[in-house]
Amino acid sequence: MSWEPKSPLVATDCIIRYEGGIVLVERRYPPKGWALPGGFVEIGETVEQAVRREMKEETNLELANLKLFGVYSDPARDPRFHTVSVVFTADGVGELKGGDDAKVAKVFKLDGLPEDIPFDHPKIITDYISSSASL
Repeated sequence: MSWEPKSPLVATDCIIRYEGGIVLVERRYPPKGWALPGGFVEIGETVEQAVRREMKEETNLELANLKLFGVYSDPARDPRFHTVSVVFTADGVGELKGGDDAKVAKVFKLDGLPEDIPFDHPKIITDYISSSASL
């Protein structure tokens, strides 16, 4: 018997600016590929607490200049029922290294992103690039 939630599960992702690019993590578990770091918001924590915790766990970075970027809600975005993601932008502070669900954490220039980006992260990154160009 498979488990299905009765309401969407809230996740959080972050576009971390670091050393002239953005941080992506190579996923340790399916769906594989290079993704924005992120994860579930746990019961009893705010979304802001969750994004700080997840970024520390997956990238070893603290976050400065944390700002809400947007909310993405596609029921098909993630096969694990992460149907709603609250996405932030921030500057990474500290020494980058992968941990937890991230096999590797790496900086990519916006004009040199990998092709194997899962979920709706290509759309989020495209939106980020578009919004950055209009600043």
